Amino acid sequence: MARVLVVEDNPDSMKLFRMVLEVAGHQVSGLPGGERLLETVREERPDLILLDIQLRGEDGFALHARLKASGEPLPLVVALTAHAMAGDKERTMAAGFDGYLTKPIDVTTFARTVEEFLRAPGSSSSGAPDSAQSGDRPSSGRTRRTPDHRGR
Repeated sequence: MARVLVVEDNPDSMKLFRMVLEVAGHQVSGLPGGERLLETVREERPDLILLDIQLRGEDGFALHARLKASGEPLPLVVALTAHAMAGDKERTMAAGFDGYLTKPIDVTTFARTVEEFLRAPGSSSSGAPDSAQSGDRPSSGRTRRTPDHRGR
């Protein structure tokens, strides 16, 4: 199906993300931090990046800014965060992320939610219709939908 790059420093979370997405048929690669992020994006050309916000060292916001500043063509970049407080989603979206998923994930809906991002207009993977239920968000001159991460 799709190539998904997961940037996550928690080995247990990485193992879970990888297992759920691979069972759904996706090719998954992972990084424990941002040290090789730009190089990996250039080499692997993922269809989607799932980027943890709370990484040791350079956090997800800084890494996302560095990706955008690189001038490289980028896939959708979705924030993964344990932050689920009021305003966190808005802050993440204002920083230019294409979506927001909270941890811990729901293993029964996670792969489907990722697939909704991949089907979103402007994604590099598919032009299929988007079934997401949350609002449109302009990004880079395109409109993208942010799927509801709880699978509603």
